[in-house]
Amino acid sequence: MECQECHQRPATVHFTQVINGNKTEVHLCEPCAQEKGYMMDQYGGDFSIGNLLSGLFNFESSPLTSGHSTTFTPNSGLKCEKCGMTYDEFKRTGKFGCAHCYQTFDAQIDPILRRVHSGNTRHNGKIPERMGGNLHIQRELERYRGELQDLIQREEFEKAAKIRDKIRSLENELNRKKDGEE
Repeated sequence: MECQECHQRPATVHFTQVINGNKTEVHLCEPCAQEKGYMMDQYGGDFSIGNLLSGLFNFESSPLTSGHSTTFTPNSGLKCEKCGMTYDEFKRTGKFGCAHCYQTFDAQIDPILRRVHSGNTRHNGKIPERMGGNLHIQRELERYRGELQDLIQREEFEKAAKIRDKIRSLENELNRKKDGEE
């Protein structure tokens, strides 16, 4: 297969990009790929984690889009009140200015995190049983308490009573474990 750009050398760099179900394939030789920004140079180029992260927010700089605007820009005028960083700056750099930016840009980064993490926006992590101690029980209690509140709001009192009993049982287990540790 020959390079789609120069039509002189064999294509050795192959990229496939899927945006909103539209698949784009590019086949280039190494010099054309470097020229178009698909590859780093021998010294590492200017590719960084910031570039990777900003690429998640800003697709218009991608060589594959070639003029098609697919930029995700809700509330691009949004600005962090603590550090003054704008959403446009965040998209460009891929870095927040301060810890408050997480709350300021929460609505904008939520869909991106869902896409990157297969629909999840909350990190639960994995805790070994021997190290987690009561954490597993506490998380289960937290989940049941949220479920109990939902059932009460929907006035499903029989189901709520069963969840209440599970909560009490877990609380008793937690208290037994605490008494055993002390």
